[in-house]
Amino acid sequence: MHSRILTAAAMAVLTLASPVRAHEGHDHGTPPPVVSAQTAPRAEAQSALFEFVAVARGPLLEIHLDHFETNEPIVGATVDIETPDGPVTATAEGDVYRLAAPWAEQPGTYDLIATVASDGAIDFLTATLVIPEAPAPVVAGNSGWLVGAALATEMREALTVELTDRLSRNDPAILAVGALGFALGILAMAVFRRRVFVAAGTAAVLVVLFAGSIAVAQETAAPVVGVRDLAQRLPDGSVFVPKPSQRILAIRTLMTAAAEHRRSVEMPGRIIPDPNASGFVQASIAGRLSSPPGGFPRLGAKVRAGDVLAFVTSPIQTIDQSDLRQRRSELDQAISIAEQRVRRSETLVKSGTVAQTTLDETRIELEGLRERRVAIEQVQVKPEPLVAPVSGVIAASNAIAGQMAESNAVVFHIVDPDRLWVEALAYGGAGAFRAASADLGDGRSLSLTFEGAGFAGASPALPVHFRVQGETTGLRPGQMLTVLGQTEEVQAGIALPRTSVLRGPNGQDIVFVHSGAERFEPKEVRVQPLDGERVLVAAGIEAGSRVVTEGAELLNQIR
Repeated sequence: MHSRILTAAAMAVLTLASPVRAHEGHDHGTPPPVVSAQTAPRAEAQSALFEFVAVARGPLLEIHLDHFETNEPIVGATVDIETPDGPVTATAEGDVYRLAAPWAEQPGTYDLIATVASDGAIDFLTATLVIPEAPAPVVAGNSGWLVGAALATEMREALTVELTDRLSRNDPAILAVGALGFALGILAMAVFRRRVFVAAGTAAVLVVLFAGSIAVAQETAAPVVGVRDLAQRLPDGSVFVPKPSQRILAIRTLMTAAAEHRRSVEMPGRIIPDPNASGFVQASIAGRLSSPPGGFPRLGAKVRAGDVLAFVTSPIQTIDQSDLRQRRSELDQAISIAEQRVRRSETLVKSGTVAQTTLDETRIELEGLRERRVAIEQVQVKPEPLVAPVSGVIAASNAIAGQMAESNAVVFHIVDPDRLWVEALAYGGAGAFRAASADLGDGRSLSLTFEGAGFAGASPALPVHFRVQGETTGLRPGQMLTVLGQTEEVQAGIALPRTSVLRGPNGQDIVFVHSGAERFEPKEVRVQPLDGERVLVAAGIEAGSRVVTEGAELLNQIR
């Protein structure tokens, strides 16, 4: 008898100690995913010109206005709205418009008609704002000590779900109830020994457990969720981004359109100097290097064509020096003899004994001997100057004072940094290219002009030369890049900036489509290279879609 009483009491206490959530239809299946934050009531409308979002913030209506195609905020527009209280003109505060809306504090459905005027364009937009009823508070399912049979069955089912959920979260309330149940078991064992204290002990335990159930019910009451507009990824994979967050992330879009584009060929390439604006400074003879007045030019120094950059002094061996001394002595003797013959011929010419032609020939012979003598002297003391063949900057230098330079050794390399070319390797044949561009890998792109292509070579790749147009700051010969050349072949598709295409979790290329004012959907696409800044979408999206061109990487990071 006493054991049955204790068992019933324990079941009642456990029922009381576990508050049950209110539910409809007795559905105890898997609950829907919990939204990380509750969003404020909002309404949106779109037209060919504008995108309109109205958010209810208590007694105020916050309005965000953007260009429909680009998602760029509109500043300085005039926004007149027909509200339940009559027409109201919104006040501009930067890129946000606000107006008083005391009617928005009452639940209901409200139709809004907005007239927007910006930069001479006027459009009308209609939207419906729904203010939901305030959620009912969650009440613990504890109505008394006596529970009917049907209600007890339902409560046991709810208790099972509740206990499973709380045990998975290590709920302190459940741990406390377990400890009290253990104490109740000890009390039940003591019943058989001392029946006198059964009623008193049971009553005490029930009072304690009842008080604990009330405390647990109060602690586990559903908290009030604040209204916060946070960017979040939805269960279907799309991303919800409120307009204020779009402003911070600088989200921009592009209205896609199908068109025909020239097929592009992607080629590896490197920067080379213009053959007509670069040159090597080489020594024609082997000798010792010496610097000109002012020293050797440093790397990056500007030089002009004809500037002397270094000297090469040819070394003379001992045997060569002996031969030079012998030849110098022979020339000195021949010069002395020729001078005497000139003087004698001048005397004879005056007397008429020798003709004038004989004197002239002797003088010519004397001048030749003197020139040969001077040449021998210069061989010993005059070095060879190394002169810049073109104007530019010193790109490479191998000059060191006292260094022995071999014949044909490259001492300096001069390059004009404003005149650079690109040499690419075309596989599968090379032809003429209508236009070309190059991707440097750091976000920059170069515009190229086709100069020519090779038609013979031992390798399967043929060289193709392009001239760099425009600014060349930061480029250097030998720098690797990717060249995209447009051929004569035409392809149809949608052109998008390369920044629009991201890598999805499964490795597939994706783009984000602006499907709603505050909703972005990832779409898998197949792309092909088009030029240095764009890609060609062959499949995945249709013309007329708004694709994110700026901020797509930030959208992909939202979880």
